Amino acid sequence: MVVAPPPPVVPEETRAQDSRTFTPQDPSATTFAAMAGVVAGTDRWAGVLNGAAYRVEVPATGWNGKLVMYAHGFRGEGSVLTVSNPSIRRYLIENGYAWAASSYSTNYYDVRTGVEDTNALALAFTRIAATNGRALAAPDRIYITGHSMGGHVTGAAIEQEAMATAKNKVSYHGAVPMCGVMGDAELFNRFAGMQVTAQALAGVPSYPTDKWSEIVGLVTSSLFSTFTAANIVPTAQGVKYLSVVENLTGGERPMFDEGVLYGRSFQSAYGTFGSDGTVTGILNRNILDTNAFTYLIAGDVPGSTALNNSVQKLTAAPDANRLRRDGLRWVPAINGEFSIPVVSIHTLGDLFVPFSMQQVYQQRAAAKGNAGWLVQRAIRGASHCDFTTAEQVRAFEDMVTWEQTGVKPAGDDVMTPATVANAAYGCTFTDSTLGVDDTGSAASAFRPLAPACPP
Repeated sequence: MVVAPPPPVVPEETRAQDSRTFTPQDPSATTFAAMAGVVAGTDRWAGVLNGAAYRVEVPATGWNGKLVMYAHGFRGEGSVLTVSNPSIRRYLIENGYAWAASSYSTNYYDVRTGVEDTNALALAFTRIAATNGRALAAPDRIYITGHSMGGHVTGAAIEQEAMATAKNKVSYHGAVPMCGVMGDAELFNRFAGMQVTAQALAGVPSYPTDKWSEIVGLVTSSLFSTFTAANIVPTAQGVKYLSVVENLTGGERPMFDEGVLYGRSFQSAYGTFGSDGTVTGILNRNILDTNAFTYLIAGDVPGSTALNNSVQKLTAAPDANRLRRDGLRWVPAINGEFSIPVVSIHTLGDLFVPFSMQQVYQQRAAAKGNAGWLVQRAIRGASHCDFTTAEQVRAFEDMVTWEQTGVKPAGDDVMTPATVANAAYGCTFTDSTLGVDDTGSAASAFRPLAPACPP
């Protein structure tokens, strides 16, 4: 009997990201600095794994058997790879947790690599310890947490799709995404919506969106009398535009005005305009699609109608972000298909990774029947990821307690417009007390400026 040979493997297409090269900042590092003021001793190991730099820290004694993976945020488009310590590092090591963090082996918005390299590091944890002379049992729990793009890494890593398609597979037990891109590619659609409405309200609705550099001066001067890194003052037309932005980013809510006035994150969103839809070479074809949006200028029905009639509509290329034969999608999906405790926190004034990401996440989880696994909390911050350490620790503690005891913690309703618009929204889980690890943080800069919660 002649057995037919297996069908040939069809190689995947390549993309710009595949030809880029990256180098760890300090490839010879074997350790890193101890944290000041921490009584508990730790073992600290650094190295390079599959091209990604890493850090691992384990209590010298009294390890509780739990490992926390930390996923960092967007590092820009440079060639140097850097590792970040988790913001709750002090809490982790003082409470017996081990943690590990990867630089990822690439920069750019490469969440696929972020998931794979974070998972690979989790799988290598005991081997790294053994190489450094310490025999450790496999962790009995592995949690994952991350900020911003690292929130996307966190959310994608716990999805069924990741378990099915990732090369490095890890079954996490709980997750805390913070200021995360929980709508995956939907974030880029929101940026595109911001751009096409800016163009329309500035009188150039049909100008090609990828030629933004040719009209940015005209549009900006039409919508803003002042637009700097630290200060935004809208014109009359700009007030209408900011109403559109508010509704694109989560609806009427506390801290939106502060986010525009001094939060400094809208400038980052505005800086993305002009994209060709490939997420700077992560994809080969346009992923931007604005067809689902209906734009709203609050209190102006005729103006809203005129805007929606004139605005340019962008349509994504078919299969721009399809499933891949060689691993995760190029922009990994967050479909709402998870079955572990997730506590997600987001600042209300964030206009770079806006609060609407939480609404998309809730909708997707609910559509898959998994909303019961998701707790979401609104934080009254004016910027992107400007949490206090206390807010982050509470979210992590509550997730672990939920995972260990089955008692689900409280959260906020992110979907009901009247609830989100209430002047007291976000007060329940906001803790603006600044601690020792908040020195120099965004929270330390912006929280003193924030309005107090209503009595």
